[in-house]
Order: sequence, then C-alpha cells, then structure tokens
Amino acid sequence: MRVRQRLAISLMLGLASLPMATMARDKAAPSPATTRAQALVGFQRDLVSVLAPRADAMPLLGAALLARPLQKQPSSTSFHALITRAARADSASPAAQWARLTDCDAAARTCPNADALAALTAEAGDNAAVWLLKLGQDSANERRDDAREDLRRAAGAKLYDDYTGTALQALATTVGTLPPPPAALDPGSPAGAWGVQVVMVFGVSGLLPAPQPGMQATARLCEDGKDDPATRQSCLQLAHLLEWGSSPLARSLGLHLRETLSDDPEAQAAARTEMANLAWEVRNFAALSAHAAGDKALAQHLLALARNGGTEMSLMLAALRDEGIPLDAPGTSETATIAPAASTVTP
Repeated sequence: MRVRQRLAISLMLGLASLPMATMARDKAAPSPATTRAQALVGFQRDLVSVLAPRADAMPLLGAALLARPLQKQPSSTSFHALITRAARADSASPAAQWARLTDCDAAARTCPNADALAALTAEAGDNAAVWLLKLGQDSANERRDDAREDLRRAAGAKLYDDYTGTALQALATTVGTLPPPPAALDPGSPAGAWGVQVVMVFGVSGLLPAPQPGMQATARLCEDGKDDPATRQSCLQLAHLLEWGSSPLARSLGLHLRETLSDDPEAQAAARTEMANLAWEVRNFAALSAHAAGDKALAQHLLALARNGGTEMSLMLAALRDEGIPLDAPGTSETATIAPAASTVTP
C-alpha cells in the first residue's frame, strides 16, 4: 500500500466518507460529526472555486486534485476541466500529465488516458515510471515484445518519479488559500485550521485514484526472464534505479528484484534488511501523519515539508528524522543502506 493511501485513513478524521444514506437520515438533527463532515466538503468545494480562475499550473493542479473526489461538480470546475488546463499551462510540468492519466473511464477501458501517456513518453522519457506504466499496459494486452522494450527503456532511464511529491506540494500550497469555516474545525483538537489543512493535504492525496505503474507485471517479466542474460541485466539495472526512486512502492520493487535476481548472498540479505526498514518507516510515517491532525506544531511542520517539494520518500524520511524516529527497524543492521530519496512496499 502506498504511503499516501495509508494516510487517507485520516481524511477529515473519517468524516467525509460517511455514507450519504447516513447523512440523509441525520438531516433532521445532524450530529456534530455529520455537520463537520459537510462543512469540510463545502470548504473543499470553496477552495476549488477560488482556485479555478488561476492560470498557473501549480494552483490548477491543486484545484484539480481537490475536485477529483467531489461529486456533481460544475463542468467548469470539474477534475477534467481543471487538469486539462493545468496540463496546458505554460508553467506545466509532467506532474500535471501524470495526474491527467486518471482522467479516463475505467468501465470503457480508456485508462490510462492515452493522450496523457503519449505526452509523458515524449516529455518525460527519462523517467522509468512512465515506461513501467506502459509496460503494465503492454503486458495486459499481451504485447510481449513491446513490454520487453519498455523494460529496457525503464532500466536506461535517469530516475523514477511518480510525481506524488509534486501533488502534495500543489495541495499544500493551495489549501491555505481560504481559512476553514468554524464548522469545519474539530473543537476537541488544538491544531485548529492547521489540523484541517494537514488532513486535507494527506487525506485527499490518499483517496485519489492513482496511475499504477506495472510493478507486478515488471516483477513477473524479470522473474520469468532471469535466465536470459540481457533481461537479467536490465532488471538489475532497473532495481538499482528503483531503490533510489520517489516512492515506497518503487523502492520495494527494487529491493525485491535485488533479492531475487542477485547472486550475492550478502546483497540478498541487505535487501531483506532494507525492506524491513522500509516497512518500519512507512508504518511510523502513517502514524505520525495521523497524529498531526491533533498536533498544531507537527501539522505545521508536515505542511512545510510538503510545500518545499521533493518526493514522497524524501518527505517521509525528513519527517521521521525531524521527529527523532530512527530509520532502522528494531533488530535490523545499523549498516543497512537507506536510499534517502527512495521508498518501498512489497510488490
């Protein structure tokens, strides 16, 4: 599970996900929790409306991400309209095209968005995440030669970035555009408006449908081709890149490939140690982020880290270090190498 998916458990302290039937039943005498949930959703809609007229890519990306989970949005402030404008803005980065990948209809089998994928292969061809996304698509369509070429391109890329850090930055720099209404504040939390902001930033990002690079397809392709020298070499090259990638999921696959394809017992053992450390880091960051909803200083710090940009993994490690939480799991070797900009989850 991705870090931001774990963080989604804190979204609006679980309030915004109350079933609509429950809200309707409580309409006559809404509970404080229901009232706050409705206020939070209203606040989210207001943020989208205020940000929508902007022309710069970053606030438009933030508005699009905030609009994505909302139901019955006007067409001008829908996810489709906003992410299309964000991707076309003069200041746009590949992060907008990455988010645009989910502007599609899964039931109609149009995912990922073909135009966005074509734009990414042209604009971000040095990013392994793009080729692994294509690898997953080609594998699903049984285009085996294309999938092997995708693997080769991914292994030769300069970096792995799924742009989660940029998405968090876009959210963190936009949620403060308006003060939350009093009804949206948790009266029992000393974090006040900062608590609302941190929950919205990390919670909204966790609930968004995310493009899924073909991690499982890549693992199968590498394991099935481990006796082929060219495939094995590509997979080990990719493994090193993924260990220094932007996300826990990428780092996890990199460590998995190192453990299963390396002939060196010490390298295999180190990969297992680093996997245990990664799982420890993910769990602690999830707990830290959930705690931030009720801790003003911690909420402010996490929001500041998100606004500074970077990757999902660099944000996570910085937050843990700043709170004095060790990066090594209890009982693991203190000499295990932790890639500072990478992260992992078992594939």
